[in-house]
Amino acid sequence: MSIKETFFVNGENLLKKIKEIIAEGNVTKISISDKSGKEIMSFPVTLGVVGVVFAPIFAAVGALAALLTECKITVEKKKDDTPPPSDSEGNSERKVIEVR
Repeated sequence: MSIKETFFVNGENLLKKIKEIIAEGNVTKISISDKSGKEIMSFPVTLGVVGVVFAPIFAAVGALAALLTECKITVEKKKDDTPPPSDSEGNSERKVIEVR
C-alpha cells in the first residue's frame, strides 16, 4: 500500500522542500506540477542512492523554481505505521494526504 502526499509551495521553497522530502527517506517517487495541475517533472527515488546522482535533478528543480510562482509536489511513500511528524515550524505550505 502506498501513501500520496501533496504539498503546495512557492517556487523559492521548491528545491528546499525536495531536499527535505528525499532526506526523510521512505519515498519512492516525486512529481512536480504547476499550479494548474500540469505535471512538469517526475522522478523515482531509490534507497541507497548517493547525493551525486541527485545533483542533475537538483539543478533541474532549481531551474524550475526560478520559473514557477507556485507549484505542487506529489510524493509517493511506502505506508508505515509511524505517525507523520508534527509541523511546528509554522511554514505556509498546504499539505494533502491520500492513502491508496
